[in-house]
Amino acid sequence: MTVIVRDFRPSDAEAWTRVRRAVVPYLVTTPEQVVHDLAHAHPDRHYRLLVAERDGEIVGTAQAGIAHDSPEPGQGFCTPHVLPGHTGHGAGSLLLSTAEEHLAQAGATVVHAWVLDTPENLEFARARDYRPGRSAHFQHLDLAGGTLPPLQQAPAGVELRPGSDFDDDPRPLFEADAQVTLDEPSDIPTELDDYEDWLTNVWRHPAFDSGLTTVALVDGRVAAFSAAGTDGERTYSSNMTGTLRAFRGRGLAKLAKNDSLHRARAAGYTDAYTSNDTGNGPMLAINKWFGYTVRATEVRHARTLG
Repeated sequence: MTVIVRDFRPSDAEAWTRVRRAVVPYLVTTPEQVVHDLAHAHPDRHYRLLVAERDGEIVGTAQAGIAHDSPEPGQGFCTPHVLPGHTGHGAGSLLLSTAEEHLAQAGATVVHAWVLDTPENLEFARARDYRPGRSAHFQHLDLAGGTLPPLQQAPAGVELRPGSDFDDDPRPLFEADAQVTLDEPSDIPTELDDYEDWLTNVWRHPAFDSGLTTVALVDGRVAAFSAAGTDGERTYSSNMTGTLRAFRGRGLAKLAKNDSLHRARAAGYTDAYTSNDTGNGPMLAINKWFGYTVRATEVRHARTLG
């Protein structure tokens, strides 16, 4: 049985989505999202999508690129996924080696890859000289059958508004996102400083839902937010929840996220997912309070090229 790796085509979007949903069901993945990400990637990202075919069937995927928004140059990323039942035939290895070659040519000195915390996946990474780093928990909340904490009344001076209220001018949310992202635990530090790129790949992203996003304002200023992503059907994702430094310690992130989750359930979404660094104690505590349970853990690995 022959395995080949080739570049993604728009006609592969449905098969790509099928693979990603089978391997990592905790992420919102849609065909529209995959096509958008490739078509609108920043040129400095050197973004490339690969698929692995086994006897004509797409059984694996990989996305590779440069973390162009990191202050540390040469940070590449790639994560191969192979359908259950098709592992052990070389698809993952071929996807990874093809991506590494591309990244080396694009100027990467280090490649980062997320690896699911299972013996088979960890051994795959170890055998290819990838070393483990930070880990993160995928968490799930049953919006259909579970019980959410009751909605809380905003304290005096605090107003909750949907993100869609900022459609005409989302720059205040860009500035809030940039500050919160700087403080996010990560092996690859990120600095958001390109507003137009953020508009294209965050605000106008097909999976982003500004209507279900909640923003907490304090005396009219953006203080905290809970950004929502959806697949347009049943799955809701917390893309980022955070509070600006000057407003921390007041429970505003919890307030915003609770509002967003209640509105997501009212809109018919049945499953909520989120992911947090295992060292992010405050956010893990908030999600436990909501009733999220850990479904899987992934470990970021890195390999120095050359």
